[in-house]
Amino acid sequence: MGNRGMEDLIPLVNRMQDAFSAIGQNANLDLPQIAVVGGQSAGKSSVLENFVGRDFLPRGSGIVTRRPLVLQLINSPTEHAEFLHCKGKKFTDFDEVRQEIEAETDRITGANKGISPVPINLRVYSPNVLNLTLVDLPGMTKVPVGDQPADIESQIREMLMQFVTKDNCLMLAVSPANSDLANSDALKIAKEVDPQGMRTIGVITKLDLMDEGTDAKDILENKLLPLRRGYIGVVNRSQKDIDGRKDINAAMAAERKFFLSHPAYRHLADRMGTPYLQKILNQQLTNHIRDTLPGLRAKLQSQLLSIEKEVEEYKNFRPDDPSRKTKALLQMVQQFSVDFEKCIEGSGDQIDTAELSGGARINRIFHERFPFELVKMEFNEKELRKEISYAIKNIHGIRTGLFTPDMAFETIVKRQIGKIKEPCTKCVDMVISELVNTVRQCTKKLAQYPMLREEMERIVTQHIRDRESRAKNQVLLLIDIELSYMNTNHEDFIGFAK
Repeated sequence: MGNRGMEDLIPLVNRMQDAFSAIGQNANLDLPQIAVVGGQSAGKSSVLENFVGRDFLPRGSGIVTRRPLVLQLINSPTEHAEFLHCKGKKFTDFDEVRQEIEAETDRITGANKGISPVPINLRVYSPNVLNLTLVDLPGMTKVPVGDQPADIESQIREMLMQFVTKDNCLMLAVSPANSDLANSDALKIAKEVDPQGMRTIGVITKLDLMDEGTDAKDILENKLLPLRRGYIGVVNRSQKDIDGRKDINAAMAAERKFFLSHPAYRHLADRMGTPYLQKILNQQLTNHIRDTLPGLRAKLQSQLLSIEKEVEEYKNFRPDDPSRKTKALLQMVQQFSVDFEKCIEGSGDQIDTAELSGGARINRIFHERFPFELVKMEFNEKELRKEISYAIKNIHGIRTGLFTPDMAFETIVKRQIGKIKEPCTKCVDMVISELVNTVRQCTKKLAQYPMLREEMERIVTQHIRDRESRAKNQVLLLIDIELSYMNTNHEDFIGFAK
């Protein structure tokens, strides 16, 4: 792939991200991307704004980023921003961009500082950026504020995990230098999901705010808490600079001067700072996309074939034709009936080679689980002989018997046979459970019609449940029939007597 092709990789993934966001799903594809993680006040927003060269992100106390922000930076001669949810509208005033992010966040989460995993897609065109895509995630917090739920920490963690646990997701772990890095929220979560440090890029902020006489040299040289992709230090604007609307270009010049003049960092100056960070991220994301492209292409082709096959099944379906709707509904019901029967009989065209399913599981209940339940029944031969002795004596009463009465054996045998009622009814319960599971398995083809699937499962499951009591009654009746007559000439009796 030539240089031009390499340059097109990031925009290609951008278009895929937009397409999946527009249809409300990710097609189960693990798209290559960079997720920005860090604790509150770690400096994530400042890093992203330095990339763009504009103030455009919401700021304030507490959780500011409450939805994932997919930030797509595109090198372009002109400068403007576009939102996926505002098609056709170009934003040239970046204060309006901030307001739109806040409004769109509140539209989904409400104004009570709640969070949502639904992303906001923002594309920024500028001559000052390199092609780069970053996913800004909510800052990790431990204390709920305002009307936030008490479990806000676990909610944020769960959202972060949806992104950073994916193998194709690189992590930009932002940590402030003026706090103990061993307690860095970003590095903790990176260590958890990427213990070898293969997917993590460390960013150290607030180097200018460290205590006098201290520095982060060992960390930036990747000697302490090493990462495969290393660390890059940046110096963001202070809160005073932000409040005073200090120009970002002036801040970048001050950042450059800081690294060149600091005795601990001047030998690293050419590998520090926001411009270098942006360049490295562009290179690493491009290379990452290139490396993951073959697997991504194979998965897309597989899903495309699956969808084309599904479309072929419904090519004659016309949603606006009631008669065709009825016909399609009947076809789906009939197909479910056929699939269910095949699954139970074991003659399906798709044989599961990973585990037992359908009729095979029911067969296992009859031939393994049920016999096991019978074997588990308590049987004490010594106690049984004592019961027989008492039964014989009680039947003879005051008389001394000469022969052993049949009634004694019948009484004991009936009591023993009666004990199998419990494992028999339990066997029915297990079969019912497997039938219900088989119903759910056979309705998977109706996934694109969730209401129909739910209703079909409900009706069929209810029918099975209605027959459950009848089946148990028949089983108990069969046992009662066996109890009604005892054949004492059976070899078991003769063998026992011997």
